Amino acid sequence: QDNLVESGGGSVQPGGSLRLTCTISPAVGRIDHMAWFRQAPGKERGGVAGLYFDTGATYYAASVKGRFTISQDNAKKQLYLQMNNLKPEDTAMYFCAAALTPFGVWYDAKHPAYWGQGTQVTVSS
Repeated sequence: QDNLVESGGGSVQPGGSLRLTCTISPAVGRIDHMAWFRQAPGKERGGVAGLYFDTGATYYAASVKGRFTISQDNAKKQLYLQMNNLKPEDTAMYFCAAALTPFGVWYDAKHPAYWGQGTQVTVSS
């Protein structure tokens, strides 16, 4: 069974908006923090936004700050990424990830213990 499942990707024009959802399986257990990553063809997977569950602290890559918002719904066991004013450079596969320990940093792609399969976001005219 899938531990994390992303949805909400699609194709939009520049300036458009999308909201990505990551549904978390009970099998994942207690989570320290989660993050959204993205990866474009030929590029390294990079952190987009992170959220620490205990404190609610959020972090963003400089390239998306002010445009993207990460949030969670504990009752629904879902993580969200609201993306506004999308740009062509935002085009990538978007992945949600869960880390079980406070060690490392949210944007380190080697840190998460669980990954979703990804959802494609394409921004073009």
